Amino acid sequence: MEKLDQQAIKEIETVLLAQKKQVLADLKDVSRSDNHEADNMTTRFPEYGDKPDENAQEINDYSTDIMTEKVLEKSLEDIEKALERIKKGTYGVCKYCGNPIAQKRLLARPTASSCISCKTELQENE
Repeated sequence: MEKLDQQAIKEIETVLLAQKKQVLADLKDVSRSDNHEADNMTTRFPEYGDKPDENAQEINDYSTDIMTEKVLEKSLEDIEKALERIKKGTYGVCKYCGNPIAQKRLLARPTASSCISCKTELQENE
């Protein structure tokens, strides 16, 4: 399997930067600044009113937003790690076996840090 060419890496980097921008915007929709949190963000609690059904809806929406925030934060972390690998020149190399990751896989999942063989083996051992 051949290594990614610089043009493909540049295109993937552009996709990753666009994804990062979108994730940050989505995080802003469900979070607010909080200096007491490690990432300086916390889930915003919705305020609909004082009636029991409004309180129930607030709790439901808050719970959903917490899970959404966790997923977005993990996505952001994966994107930043991929951008760091591009910067270091290690992008497209499996972190487990050191072999090149298939370009098709990287185009489908730009944050991938392992080849299909290693990923499959890891999932089978879980």
